[in-house]
Amino acid sequence: MDYLELLKSLAIPAKTKIVLLVLDGVGGLPREKDGKTELEAAITPHLDALAKESSCGLMDPIAMGITPGSGPSHLALFGYDPLKYQVGRGVLAALGIGFELQTSDVAARINFATVDEQGLVTDRRAGRISTEENERLCDLLKDIRIPGVEIFLRPVKEHRAMVVFRGTNLSGALADTDPQQLGVSPRRVQPLSPESQGTAKIVEEFIAQTRKYLVDQRPANMILMRGFDRYEPLPSLEKLYGLRSAAIALYPMYKGVARLVGMEVIGSATTVGEEFTVLTENFPDYSFFFLHVKQTDSAGEDGNFERKVAVIEEVDRLVPKLRALDPDVIVVTCDHSTPAVLCSHSWHAAPMLLYSKYCRPDFTGAFTELECARGCLGRFPTRKMMALALANALRLTKYGA
Repeated sequence: MDYLELLKSLAIPAKTKIVLLVLDGVGGLPREKDGKTELEAAITPHLDALAKESSCGLMDPIAMGITPGSGPSHLALFGYDPLKYQVGRGVLAALGIGFELQTSDVAARINFATVDEQGLVTDRRAGRISTEENERLCDLLKDIRIPGVEIFLRPVKEHRAMVVFRGTNLSGALADTDPQQLGVSPRRVQPLSPESQGTAKIVEEFIAQTRKYLVDQRPANMILMRGFDRYEPLPSLEKLYGLRSAAIALYPMYKGVARLVGMEVIGSATTVGEEFTVLTENFPDYSFFFLHVKQTDSAGEDGNFERKVAVIEEVDRLVPKLRALDPDVIVVTCDHSTPAVLCSHSWHAAPMLLYSKYCRPDFTGAFTELECARGCLGRFPTRKMMALALANALRLTKYGA
């Protein structure tokens, strides 16, 4: 019996409610100016007060020293082993915009990009074209046809789109064509298994046809593809834990990972404040809420320390609105760290706090990386956090006689 099966076997019904507040990428590193991380620089009286009443610790999304992507780190938050349940970004992108995937569809994420006269990549994001321009380009490509396969191309946001290939004997074992650097050519589609050779030829033909349509569409005169995967449904949170679950998120990616595990995506929020309003309005209807704040991660990736601090402080001002709902369990954490000093995801452990009527407060002084490192929960794999949340919500029975 693996860990997820153990939790499923112990899950019991209850009327308790859990709120998982994810400040994406909130973990940071000290800046040179004053030696403070973003959490240490932010003025957060409400998060700090909550931390003092909570059990705190640090979590490793994948394993120590491993820098995680958003998909596996979120699956770990929901209790899935990210090394066992590997899901490509294409599947998450498709689910994120509400595309109805069928089992064995192969999906991939697309970046509209810019190449020069020699075919070398000069901008991996085509100047971050508008979503409206993305929609126009996807419409331009709608007539692409390849015998024996259906093709579904959809815009996602700004320069990002997604494509789904539907047919028989397709494989998602394909390498990315995105070189992840400038001044080089896009990579050819490489099959990663003997079974994926036929699919690789289909994707190569798709790219060749898009190139003809996009040749005069600078800056978006090329596509880069990554995150190939074949869709296979995962066991839902309701089947595993008996949770009726809701997701509140602004970005398609996080709506996608929520749908993958059976959550209902609710609301149409466009700001952090509106996300908390959606939570309040729907609080009676669900037992588990995943509330995702993206802007902390975006600021970290942009290297904008002060903007990341400002988002943390904005969330802190909304914490009383969360506490007024009186959920049985509150978890505040991040999927991974995105230090502004690195401008990228990093391998550093994620700070977390867990508040409930039954937790053991460790009198952590504040919600920061250093204070959480002193907490009673210590350092543990992210995938084990869900068991703590369920236990504190009285949703797990005992193991054994």
